[in-house]
Amino acid sequence: MGKIGCVRYINCYMDYITKLRKKNSFGQTACMQCNNKSLISSDHNCNLLIPMSVPMATGSSGGGGLASNHDGQEAASNSAQCGAAAALSNVPPPGPTPSASPPVLGLHREPMYNWQATKSSLKERFAFLFNNELLSDVRFIVGKGRQAQRIPAHKFVLAAGSAVFDAMFNGGMATTSAEIELPDVEPAAFLALLRFLYSDEVHIGPETVMTTLYTAKKYAVPALESHCVEFLTKHLRADNAFMLLTQARLFDEPQLASLCLDTIDKSTADAINAEGFTDIDLDTLCAVLERDTLSIRENRLFGAVVRWAEAECYRQQLPLTSENKQKVLGKALPLIRFPLMTVEEFAAGPAQSGILFDREVVNLFLHFTVNPKPRVDYIDRPRCCLRGEECSINRFQQVESRWGYSGTSDRIRFNVNRRISIVGFGLYGSIHGPTDYQVNIQILESDKRITLGQNDTGFSCDGSANTFRVMFKEPVEILPNVSYTACATLKGPDSHYGTKGLKKVTQESTTGTKTTFFFFSSPGNNNGTSVEDGQIPEIIYYT
Repeated sequence: MGKIGCVRYINCYMDYITKLRKKNSFGQTACMQCNNKSLISSDHNCNLLIPMSVPMATGSSGGGGLASNHDGQEAASNSAQCGAAAALSNVPPPGPTPSASPPVLGLHREPMYNWQATKSSLKERFAFLFNNELLSDVRFIVGKGRQAQRIPAHKFVLAAGSAVFDAMFNGGMATTSAEIELPDVEPAAFLALLRFLYSDEVHIGPETVMTTLYTAKKYAVPALESHCVEFLTKHLRADNAFMLLTQARLFDEPQLASLCLDTIDKSTADAINAEGFTDIDLDTLCAVLERDTLSIRENRLFGAVVRWAEAECYRQQLPLTSENKQKVLGKALPLIRFPLMTVEEFAAGPAQSGILFDREVVNLFLHFTVNPKPRVDYIDRPRCCLRGEECSINRFQQVESRWGYSGTSDRIRFNVNRRISIVGFGLYGSIHGPTDYQVNIQILESDKRITLGQNDTGFSCDGSANTFRVMFKEPVEILPNVSYTACATLKGPDSHYGTKGLKKVTQESTTGTKTTFFFFSSPGNNNGTSVEDGQIPEIIYYT
């Protein structure tokens, strides 16, 4: 190029730069080299300037509802979104968003010369292309109605990060459409997914975590799923445990579901008093009632179940009658452990609720008051809120025959070197073959003569010299170096008994924890049990 040609070229280039520096209709210019998003003045010295003809899009969602045509999950996720946000952030759920505004469009940037030179890494270059029309070869219409948003994307990036997108664009039935409608996905959640695929950045919050989890699962991006579950785990509390448990079961997240159940076990009373409890589905209710580890009295649990039944009648638009409550409870009702209540608790609550049949009420009253106890169709296994390993010690080294009963308690005093919780005794059974015994077991604090725990129950034996478990309704806390008395009053035929008793028994758990029991004879009204021989051979406990 000659001298005159060079001068003309330079003059034309400078005229072009001068035009670019003039303010456009928005009164803004942008610099590609310094910061393509910054607003700058007309005296800026950089030569890489372009007009900003469209404001920077934020990528936020209009908040439209999820469709109900994707395995039923998106509808449940959307219904829980506001509740999830409120439960996770401790603020009331927002009101309905006005939908009078026109559809929101995705970001459109004019092509920028040499933008690649301003990005020092592959991550920065891909992040720049996020939600950018530049080089895009596909667009998604995300959401429904006026809340829909058009979002540009790049097939290569999406296919590299998601097997679902790979099949969508490159599989045997790949789409050829330039625009793809996603009515069942929230715009904010889809943008969070794309941002993660383009830049590995995680943008989730209380308002979007559930819909982002749904979107990550739909498009098979497990790394983003893990981030969502981690976010939910960090915000898990007793007052939102039931709501998150429902979502964990819906989205098949066993780890999160397990953490929710552990939280419910530890703080059952707070969890069932939370607003989200009455919103759970029947299967989730049954999953909780089946647990042996709930830390709550059964009568309080029954009261919460009645509240759930009333809410379910309202959801199903059924009159609030006892019959309808019984109907909606269905398979959950037999999971309530009525035998664990006292007769007073049962009489004041379940017996008057109308939810049980008259025959069931009579049988349960007989179970509480007479011996032998009639069979009832409800679980009588105690709910033990303890964690860890169940342990037991046996204080006898040999078993002999013929120990008789006359209505007097067998008693043995003991103390331990560490804090434990006793859940039951192992007792000897009949020498005459299979037999049923009626028994009352107690633990007393010896010096204060206070009853700490008791159960009036029964057990069946097979005639062997083995011990047979008899459990308390609730764990009994035992403190170190305090004297306690174990009592058992049996009604039945002669039984086996233990001999060569030990004054000191040490039990080591699988974790290396050592618990030492010290035994002493109990004077006074005693059926004959002592340190050397007698009944109550076994104590069952948790450390």
